[in-house]
Amino acid sequence: MKKFTIILLLAFVVVFTTNSIAQQIAVKGRVSDNKGISLPGVSIRIKNGQGATQADQNGNYSINAPSNGTLVFSFIGFQVLEVPVNGRTQINVQLQDATQELQQVVVVGYGTQRKVDVTGSVAQVKGGDISKQVSTDAASSLQGKVAGVQITNSGSPGGTPKVVIRGVGTIYGNTNLLYVVDGMWYDNISFLNPSDIESMSILKDASAQSIYGIRAANGVILVTTKKGSKNRTVIDYTGTAGLQSLSNEVEMANGNEYATIINELYTSNGKAALFNNPQSFGAGTNWYDAALRTAFITNHQLSINGGGEKSTYNFSLGYLNQEGLVKGNNYRRYTARFNNDYTLSDKFKAGFNITGVYNDSTDVPGGIWHELYSSAPVVPVYNPDGSYGDPYAFSLGSAVQFNPMATLAAYNVKGKRYRATGNAYASYEILKGLTFKTSFGGDFGEMEYRNYVGAYNYTQAQKNTTTKLTMGRVNTRNWIIENTLTYDKKLNDHNVTLLVGQSAQRYKSYTSRASGEGVPYDSEDDLYLKLATTGTVLYTDGGSLSTTASYFGRANYNYKNTYLLNASLRADGFSQFYGGGNLWGYFPSVGLGWVVTNEPFMKNQHLFNNLKLRGSWGKVGNAGVPINPTIVTVNNAASLNAIFGANQNAYTGASISSIAYPTINWERIAGTNVGFEAALLNNKLSIEGDYYNKITEDAIFAIPVLRSLGLTSSGVVSNQASFRNRGAELSVNWRNTTENGLTYSVGANVGMNVNKVTKVTSGSNPILTGATGITNGAVVTRTVQGRPIAEFYGYEVAGIFQNTSEVASSAQPTAAPGDFRYVDQNSDGLIDGRDRTSIGNPNPKYNYGINTNFGYKNFDLSLDFQGVADVDVYNANIAYRFGNENFTKDFYNNRWHGEGTSTTYPSANVGSTTNSAPSSFYVESGAYFRVRNVQLGYTFPKSIASRLKMSRLRVYANAQNPINIFGYKGFSPEVSGASVLTSGVDANVYPLYSTYNFGLNVTF
Repeated sequence: MKKFTIILLLAFVVVFTTNSIAQQIAVKGRVSDNKGISLPGVSIRIKNGQGATQADQNGNYSINAPSNGTLVFSFIGFQVLEVPVNGRTQINVQLQDATQELQQVVVVGYGTQRKVDVTGSVAQVKGGDISKQVSTDAASSLQGKVAGVQITNSGSPGGTPKVVIRGVGTIYGNTNLLYVVDGMWYDNISFLNPSDIESMSILKDASAQSIYGIRAANGVILVTTKKGSKNRTVIDYTGTAGLQSLSNEVEMANGNEYATIINELYTSNGKAALFNNPQSFGAGTNWYDAALRTAFITNHQLSINGGGEKSTYNFSLGYLNQEGLVKGNNYRRYTARFNNDYTLSDKFKAGFNITGVYNDSTDVPGGIWHELYSSAPVVPVYNPDGSYGDPYAFSLGSAVQFNPMATLAAYNVKGKRYRATGNAYASYEILKGLTFKTSFGGDFGEMEYRNYVGAYNYTQAQKNTTTKLTMGRVNTRNWIIENTLTYDKKLNDHNVTLLVGQSAQRYKSYTSRASGEGVPYDSEDDLYLKLATTGTVLYTDGGSLSTTASYFGRANYNYKNTYLLNASLRADGFSQFYGGGNLWGYFPSVGLGWVVTNEPFMKNQHLFNNLKLRGSWGKVGNAGVPINPTIVTVNNAASLNAIFGANQNAYTGASISSIAYPTINWERIAGTNVGFEAALLNNKLSIEGDYYNKITEDAIFAIPVLRSLGLTSSGVVSNQASFRNRGAELSVNWRNTTENGLTYSVGANVGMNVNKVTKVTSGSNPILTGATGITNGAVVTRTVQGRPIAEFYGYEVAGIFQNTSEVASSAQPTAAPGDFRYVDQNSDGLIDGRDRTSIGNPNPKYNYGINTNFGYKNFDLSLDFQGVADVDVYNANIAYRFGNENFTKDFYNNRWHGEGTSTTYPSANVGSTTNSAPSSFYVESGAYFRVRNVQLGYTFPKSIASRLKMSRLRVYANAQNPINIFGYKGFSPEVSGASVLTSGVDANVYPLYSTYNFGLNVTF
């Protein structure tokens, strides 16, 4: 028995040893970054085993490993990647930048910090995630990717999205946030090709923003563009081409339905029916089909980057051609960007970057969407003889007098813009750890527009006999100089970074406008000369100039990488407050952080890889007010002549045209933020959460004044109110690689914000605002203490009057059957202005996004979802009526047209004074859920790319906004409004589109 046992054990050892030897296989492959560029020096080791190697200068490696083992790839600046062997002898991998690790380096104001050292709320999005989108503006690509960031897009070609960070920051004047691109300050980044961006840092709390003082009230986004690479040259081309179509078309009543409902409108008002036989019109004209198109879009980017030991460079060219949804609407953009960085010595570095942009557009009239919405479908686009169909031939009256296609044919407006912007810098290390940096940036632009009105005779109302040419030009000349001194010192467990700086800026603009009549049109090139030779030319010009002087400082302290302190102070002096307010503003901040996982008591726990708690407080300001807001203006126009005296002679007169407060104080935002950052399960799971309270103090409003006072200004500008944005944010990300080689990441974020006015200087008196598209310009929003900014304000609808007896016994004795029944809020038995109440909130409470990425072998797939919830939109289109405008199919199907036919929709008389007043009927949910972007790509094997003399070849298909789910009855619930005080009011804005395209990426 013993002998048998020994033999059995020996056999087991032999089999085990043989089996173990058999499982050792030679594995080879190539390591590259997420762009397919080889990574030399990557460390490759066997997990839980012996054996390691490094990738050679071409990224190739070879290692003996167990067939059932796991290879671990690690490299500085990249995420650690674990890949199961699974018996494979060829394993090519791509390492991802360590963008979501708590240890990553992020861009902050005037420098960089490790993510773990940041005490404020800062989110960073890499350029690869931005360029995946087909957005023409890089800011639009952030939609759904960062908690607390609300983005409202524009459907207009080349349109700039509206970006709001953690709720409305300011109301009056310049409400744009600040973009800092490589040190230069801008109001938007429409000039920047998204493919040129390396990363974007979103500074969300006052602590992170305060270093930018007076320009940080609406938030700050730091943009870093791509730089060159040492000791290699890389040529990259990306091109896309595709189609854009209306994402959701509002269905209008057809010819038969229109004639039927117009007859109802006439008879309800005691008139004879307008149309004898509505059925004879059939389907009629679909004006959207006539004027809209499936638009073509193409975008191309060519970049070359490289360098040697002492210098690096990056050069790129870009071309965008985007057609609008409306026929004849077009936008083209050409970009060129070049940067150069020099390492002149171990202590001395210098560099520059410059961007040149040219764009041109063929525009369409702003009111075309209202014309398409309201035009009568009984009118043909063209008559049998080829002339335009004329609404007057159908006795429709002055309200519907335009043929939209004739409007487009008559409109001849073009725009051009030239822009050169960039900066240069130099830095010198004076002593070890002490570095001086100076930079100078400039932004020089010229925008031209021309409007030519020709001679034409299209319809009775659309004709012109005298040609007119108007040409205008806007020049901007802005510059900024900044000098900083940075001291970085590490002493044992203490790490200190001190920054002091000085900045000076100037903003200058000049506008000119000339117009003349009787200008013939032979060609576009000689229009300017013909205007110059016209007999009478009217010319006007104007300009503005403002300057800023600033001083700032910041201190960062880190003890044992565990206890963090960040404090800053900025002082800004702004010329626009000279003589009429506090010239200087001071903006402090302080932040504290605690890296809990670096405490000794956390060493033996295995749940958290990183856990940090942080809290901060800070103040920022707003200088975006018009020039000289405290100066009273006087109008001395010739029409103001006065006649008096014995001889009754005419004397030049004048009148005060505005009212101004003698002083205006700084508008300040004080914000607090507490949050945490955590990484768990070997950094596969990361979680970040924040709670914030942001108070805008002494907000500047323009209070409307009575026109009877003889004023030409829209209101009195002063510090009128304070308001608060309070909310919470949560971001969760999971990254993993499965045993079969599937690499994936799933991220979700949600932001909640509640807006409330905390104080109004005038006490309980509200600030009321009207809006375009509201009948008679009636008040539609109200800002009052205790309620959200610009909430919708009107009557609450309780139903529809069904008969005359209901009307007679109501608080609306002048109403008619089919009219709205309003709620008598004060129970006085009479419906009047005192019964208006809060009927909706245009400020979204929730913004959320879901972002996923999958990679398997040579395939990659990304799916992005985005949406908003608990928000309202005011659909002004329904009551935007003056006579015989068309109705939507929805209104036609649900309208009241006799007792018992509807208890929710009014009669065709919806445009009457009774029914068109702002009411809850026009307020609809603005919530939506959207498939924001879908992209499927395939990277060809290295062997195929090499045969084509390429290092990487990738093709992909992309769809943006392919699925939009919402209940709003307009084109899209994504409505920004003309201003903050009319946000969410939809009066036929340019709708959004869906994009479907194919792309090609080639790297040499």
